[in-house]
Amino acid sequence: MSYNRKKICSECNQKYVSTDYRWCKPCNSKHFQNDFNKWTSGNDKIDKFIQDTQLNATNLWEVIEWIPYNRFNDVKQIARGGFGTIHYAWWIDGSIDEWDIENQQWKRSTKNVALKKFNNNFVNLNEDVLNEMAIHLKIQHTSIIFYGITQDPETHSYMMVLEYAADGNLREYLKNNINWKQKLRSLFELSLRMMNIHKLDIIHQDFHPGNILSFDFKDSLWISDFGLSKLIVTNPNNLEKRNIFGVLPYVAPEVLSGEEYTKAADVYSFGIIAYEIVTGFPPFPDIPHDKDLAMKICNGLRPKIPSHTPKLITRIIMRCWDARVTHRPTFDEEFKEELWKYYCDYSNEGKNEDSEIVIQIKKAEEFSANQESTNTTTTTPLNYQTHPQAIYTSRLLNYSSLPKPKNEENFERELEELTKSMSDLCSRDSGIIDLNMSNF
Repeated sequence: MSYNRKKICSECNQKYVSTDYRWCKPCNSKHFQNDFNKWTSGNDKIDKFIQDTQLNATNLWEVIEWIPYNRFNDVKQIARGGFGTIHYAWWIDGSIDEWDIENQQWKRSTKNVALKKFNNNFVNLNEDVLNEMAIHLKIQHTSIIFYGITQDPETHSYMMVLEYAADGNLREYLKNNINWKQKLRSLFELSLRMMNIHKLDIIHQDFHPGNILSFDFKDSLWISDFGLSKLIVTNPNNLEKRNIFGVLPYVAPEVLSGEEYTKAADVYSFGIIAYEIVTGFPPFPDIPHDKDLAMKICNGLRPKIPSHTPKLITRIIMRCWDARVTHRPTFDEEFKEELWKYYCDYSNEGKNEDSEIVIQIKKAEEFSANQESTNTTTTTPLNYQTHPQAIYTSRLLNYSSLPKPKNEENFERELEELTKSMSDLCSRDSGIIDLNMSNF
């Protein structure tokens, strides 16, 4: 009886229409609607956007609110990006949990939040900002939570109220020199997140470590900042050449040379991120990120993968940053399962000592240990120098007259040989992994 009662709304005595048994859509829609005349953002389109989410929400994660700025304490800037700034704040009231029938009000949980303030010189309120908000709502299950909208009373800039990622972004995390178990887990998680995003026909367009956040990097990674993202819409009549924004080393060469941004361009970015996760070095830290570098990337220049890197991982990275767009993998079940298997095999290395990924990682670790013991001047992820013109925040990248993308001279031969050798090695290492991934 108690289980059945959980499926009935105690306010209207009707069955819940969603699997969230604390959320009655008909009742909660009325509660929200009753308050529509008690608030306004000052912008009709934003008001309508918020109201539509409240009327149509089937669980608490789909709800956003208009939050007066005076409901935040201890506001302070913590980061600056290409299109705005990020502020920390304490939300006095906190986010909605469920309706309190007895007191006729929302039960809430106070919390830390991040306020994303848009730079009005770069973004259009009615297009860019609302587009980012709409996409955030669509992918709430794979991104940080979007709680609502507020407005800075001094600058009148609108701000997104987002979940606060206490551990910061991936680039900061990589400065800790993470181990191989953490590296493999990070690669798998990012492939899973991107697979879910691409399944919704969304392309990110600004995928780099600064937009990968975590509350606890030992637990989970989350993809953020969908300011440049878009829903894929087929429109052959739209020949408008869009401005190119991003962090140069992570932007696919075909995009730099003027082609349309596709899912394959996100895959290219993943390849560069994977290189950074594996090596601990950002791409091209010692040279200016200018048109000359963009030209070289289009001509096939890629970060140098250390020779001792496990070949299974090297092959994944090289496939992702292949200049031949159709040769890149996709974020699908097969790609995700490959990375999941490597993570599982290495996490259980006591039982999988014959696994090829375990063998290759042990060799890589032995090589690194020998290098450290014989060469005290080796550059490591903890002591590399960054060129003052190596820029790792998003910006305008409109470079004219770039060549058609191609691979470096030996790239395709090396990838083909690597693929063949890995195929031979892995033919004896094809065990099926069936482990629970429900926590991701």
